[in-house]
Amino acid sequence: MKTLKIAIQKSGRLNEKSVELLKNCGLNFENYKSSLISPVSNFPLEILFLRDDDIPEYVQDGIADLGIVGENVIQETEVEVSYLQKLGFGKCSLKIAVPNNTNILSIADLNGRSIATTYPVILNKYLNELGIQSDIRTISGSVEISPGLGLSDAICDLVSTGGTLKSNGLKPFADVMSSEAVLIGGKGSENNELIQELIQRIQSVLRAKETKYVVLNVLKDHLDAVIQLLPGVKSPSVVPLAEADWVAVHTVIPERDFWDRISQLKQAGAQGIVVMPIEKIIL
Repeated sequence: MKTLKIAIQKSGRLNEKSVELLKNCGLNFENYKSSLISPVSNFPLEILFLRDDDIPEYVQDGIADLGIVGENVIQETEVEVSYLQKLGFGKCSLKIAVPNNTNILSIADLNGRSIATTYPVILNKYLNELGIQSDIRTISGSVEISPGLGLSDAICDLVSTGGTLKSNGLKPFADVMSSEAVLIGGKGSENNELIQELIQRIQSVLRAKETKYVVLNVLKDHLDAVIQLLPGVKSPSVVPLAEADWVAVHTVIPERDFWDRISQLKQAGAQGIVVMPIEKIIL
């Protein structure tokens, strides 16, 4: 059986979450902090720890079968890979930001202005679509200080919370693209059974993070009203209790839906509501 290879970030904002995801998939591996390659002991898989920028190319060229990387890196490197699964972490936005005291007030004002960025390919496409011609200056690292040093009129960089922009006297001006971590594959990955098995494991972990296991008690007379508020993966399970008029309802529900419905559940007669985390959901 062929051993798969998956490339993930060696260090940076996606490393910890990528390792956590793979371990939650039941994969056993060690030495990931001190080695560039870590074999998985209970699945035919090796984990490669690489620089972000190298991951898409490794997958495109078949050196790695899979990769976990930000969408922004894929778009910037312009590789040909398949998006297999969005992973829900590493969310951020690529934004154009300008100094607080700027006279750049509209997109049209970027014409003829200089913009510093680590993402010249993405930025150039964005500006071209708007018919804007700017002087794009490619800088590796510390993009935020460019306007303060007189190196550019604006910047285009990844933004998560906006704290770094604020501390450098900048403000968001335009959204270029949204990004999050994704699982990517090379040619033929959709037909590889081992890859599909690993994707199923990943999907089961992701479903569990988004849902809660809910148990509540309700009088039989109020059961129908409660069930209408709590659809399960298929349908809720109803279990008789020692008191003949009462039943326990067990269900799995997206957390966002549950918190929206607490007051409705209570009004419908639900009591003793217990909410528990879920480790995996396999459909």
